[in-house]
Amino acid sequence: MKKLCLLFFFLLMMKNSHAQTDTGKVFLIDDLREIVFQNHPIIKQAALLSEAAKANVMQSLGYFDPALKAGFDRKVFGNSEYYNRWTSELKVPLWLAGADLKLGYDRNVGDYTNPETSTSTAGLTGIGISIPLGQGLLIDSRRNTLKQAKVMVKYAEAERVKQINTTWFTIVSDYWDWYFAYKQFQLISEGLELAQTRFKAISKQTVLGDKASIDSVEAAITVQDRLIQFEKMKVDLTNARLTLSNHLWNEQAQPLELPESARPPLETPLKNKPQQQLLDTLLAYADKLHPDLIKLQTKDEQLALERSYRAELLKPKLNVGASLLSMRRDFNSNIPDYYDFNMGNYKLGLDFVFPLFLRAERGKLKEVKIKQLELQYNIQQTNREIKNSVIASYNQLDAYSQQLSVQTRNIVNQETLLKGETAKFSLGESTLFLINARETKLIDMKIKREEMVIGYEKKLAELYYKAGTRL
Repeated sequence: MKKLCLLFFFLLMMKNSHAQTDTGKVFLIDDLREIVFQNHPIIKQAALLSEAAKANVMQSLGYFDPALKAGFDRKVFGNSEYYNRWTSELKVPLWLAGADLKLGYDRNVGDYTNPETSTSTAGLTGIGISIPLGQGLLIDSRRNTLKQAKVMVKYAEAERVKQINTTWFTIVSDYWDWYFAYKQFQLISEGLELAQTRFKAISKQTVLGDKASIDSVEAAITVQDRLIQFEKMKVDLTNARLTLSNHLWNEQAQPLELPESARPPLETPLKNKPQQQLLDTLLAYADKLHPDLIKLQTKDEQLALERSYRAELLKPKLNVGASLLSMRRDFNSNIPDYYDFNMGNYKLGLDFVFPLFLRAERGKLKEVKIKQLELQYNIQQTNREIKNSVIASYNQLDAYSQQLSVQTRNIVNQETLLKGETAKFSLGESTLFLINARETKLIDMKIKREEMVIGYEKKLAELYYKAGTRL
């Protein structure tokens, strides 16, 4: 009897130190969403993908930047000016036809200058254009590079969306794991409190001789078992809270901790399967806007541009350059028409190159065509896998919805059995073992129901994730 009394007081002390009701602020998933999308470093990092792609476009636009170049050389030896050369040119690349507009000024005088390049002391001004009439007329390397860079902006945006969706799906899963850990802890705490209260009452009845000592031992064992479960659930809840805290950051990029007083919503309403309309909407969205499909389609656009460029390289190179020449240095100069811009003062050039076998060009074009074919097969398979994964997640929601409905009815029936068993025990027609067994079964059924709830919520988030968006 002394040992039972000591055990009774020990368990009461454990109750006061452990079984406390959490009355903290409710932490909803909407609160989590607001914090994450404002401050999470991975979300911010994903935004840099689009910025990097736009920076690449700016680099590619550099191929069309006007360029100004100039050079000066002079040699004097033995009282002779061998040469005095000044060259300058402004080159403006044009998008149309891959042409280059040129404006130049040359002055080349001296005793030993090449007659081909020598000029008067006034020098020569030239305005001309260089046009590729063969290879490079429809598309050249710089236009190909710029177009592909612009396509990559769409690819980077799709990758940004995918990273955000993946991060958010992981965070949602961690939230529901914390929810489940909290519910388990709450149910085990309630079970421990019930067992301690029962042990207290039976111990008093044992002292008065109304109950057998064996009933006190049975009640004590139940308290001990639930106390072990309580300690385990306490650790699980702490770890789940720490895992969820990994995703919490403030505006100053400092990590936040989810306080112990935070709790999920207390109510767990019955979850019903979403309507067919939602599935149709998500399937239509996935078919057009799924980031994985957009990335593959973007690669297809890239390959189409590359194919056009490689086909262009099969043409012979035929570059024509022409310039009108004048001794004019500015618009106010008075010079004879004979030395001014006219059809009689010009410079003309023609370049022609054509590899006879084109094996390198034909091989590269064939390689691009093969990559396009491979990509089309990949797009078809990916599209099918995405569609089926969305439908599978939707079907699993139906299973969770039905299981939750059945489990809720089972809990009601189990509560009825427990009440009846408790009434019989008070009349001396039942045993404490049966009461503990039914009560433990009820706690397990409630935990199972919460497990189904988080299974449903996770699967709902997965449904949106598989469709390429987020809940």
